[in-house]
Amino acid sequence: MAATRTRSGKRTRRAGRPSGDDGDLRARLLDVATALYARAGIDATSLRAIAAEAGVTPAMLHYYFGDKARLTQALIDERLLPALAPMRAGLAQAGDEPAALAEAFARGIGELVARHPWLPPLWVREVLCEGGALREVLFHQALPNLPRLLAGRFAAAQAQGRLDPELDPRLLVVSLVGLTMFPAAGAPIWRAVFEAGDIDAGVLLRHTLALLRCGLGTRPEGKTP
Repeated sequence: MAATRTRSGKRTRRAGRPSGDDGDLRARLLDVATALYARAGIDATSLRAIAAEAGVTPAMLHYYFGDKARLTQALIDERLLPALAPMRAGLAQAGDEPAALAEAFARGIGELVARHPWLPPLWVREVLCEGGALREVLFHQALPNLPRLLAGRFAAAQAQGRLDPELDPRLLVVSLVGLTMFPAAGAPIWRAVFEAGDIDAGVLLRHTLALLRCGLGTRPEGKTP
């Protein structure tokens, strides 16, 4: 963390990334903030609550992050954007075959949730809900144009006869989100309802891929809805 001197010569530190042991504490504070944001929402989580959960004083948070706005920006820059980067890269390498593209999306979300279990509840609170603090961030920084690009690739495949003509490419993207993020976000509910402790991430992924394989083909000749 950069140091400066006041006119009296006293050394002070600006909020930012420290080094050494300071970096370990800063990372832990950011992890605690991320977990509380996912649990209660960004607006409802105070710096005092984060400090209490982390076992430090509010002054310590100010020392590392300055204020809540900068803490939230640190979450975006150091947690959210890096978490989503591998999925974007995987989709870029998936090619244009609809089944492969859909599978890459499903696997990407599965791996994303496994590594970052805070993401689904944070997505529900701060992206899906009206007024969510991360909605614009998701569309303009985290996944810029990705939904439109996926829909465009599905539309191109459909025009070549490689995708069921009754599918709407735009709604197919929506369906992919529904088959992946919603089960992850709603896991505490459906696990309790069905006493589904036996359904782990691997079982859920196989189920999702089976549904996709059944639904992405072209309709056989002579078949009607």
